[in-house]
Amino acid sequence: MARIPVQADGNGRQLVIFQKRVADLTELALDRFMGRARHAAGLKGALNILITTSAEMKSLNGRFRGKDKPTDVLSFPSEPGQKKQFAGEIAISAEIATKNARALGHSPAEEIKILVLHGILHLRGYDHVRDHGQMARREKELRAKLRLPSGLIERTSIERTLIERTSIERTIEQSPSAGRKGAGMKKQRAARPPAPTAAVRPATRKR
Repeated sequence: MARIPVQADGNGRQLVIFQKRVADLTELALDRFMGRARHAAGLKGALNILITTSAEMKSLNGRFRGKDKPTDVLSFPSEPGQKKQFAGEIAISAEIATKNARALGHSPAEEIKILVLHGILHLRGYDHVRDHGQMARREKELRAKLRLPSGLIERTSIERTLIERTSIERTIEQSPSAGRKGAGMKKQRAARPPAPTAAVRPATRKR
């Protein structure tokens, strides 16, 4: 997760900034969700949320993480001395969130909230890359409490399982011992359209 210097609002308020609009999601609705999510996660200090374009997310991702591509969510913690007053900032791509929401069968507004929760947990200090499932368990608990669909970490696990299954099937199809039966199965699979992707890999990672 990138670390940049950020400044708290003078009155300690959380801020919601829409550079790119999301269907059926207002500043007030997102502000209220942020408050509930912060309280549920135990995150102290003010929090700023930027809903922006994929082009802006690509620029931020390149500047702070060295990755020349857009991403769905980035979390920026405040400097250590500011944490009591200001937790940090979260930037989200409205375009990627909308696309993922359609693919996963829920609303763009719900997807934005899922990304906000994921970012809040990173600001809280969780790291799903190194914590042996601790963040995944906590995110699942909070999603249920906040009535949200499946989260980013869970989707990654589902996607990884699908990739592994596909790899196994291809190995069986290419095996000489599979014979005519394997060839027949391969033809049947070729005749069917590919299964839809059930999940998307979370682009944000705590660094």
